[in-house]
Amino acid sequence: MTVALWCVLVAALLPYLAATIAKAGGSGYDNRDPRAWLERQEGWRVRANNAQLNSFEAFPFFAAAVIVAQMLQAPQERVDALAVIFIAARLAYLACYVADWHWARSIAWLLGLMACVFLFVSGS
Repeated sequence: MTVALWCVLVAALLPYLAATIAKAGGSGYDNRDPRAWLERQEGWRVRANNAQLNSFEAFPFFAAAVIVAQMLQAPQERVDALAVIFIAARLAYLACYVADWHWARSIAWLLGLMACVFLFVSGS
């Protein structure tokens, strides 16, 4: 399996990392109704949950971009590098979101988006 395909697996798991961060150690956490509990949270927990939602939103474009790049036989080294850049950007995005570094978060988000665009067109 290629590095890029392993990155698709990692990207699929990133929302769950963000959810774990949002819920970890929370007082009064109710696993019977975690969404209602999260709606009552503030600060970094809310931001971690928002990062979770955005990670789910970013995943389809990334997965499709990797598949398209490989289907069009783009140079595998380029595909792998762009996939790793996406994962690094998304990890930075999560960290910046939790830390409330909004400008850095926006830059990390844009870097991840651009990695997807370059993946998508790398086989043309």
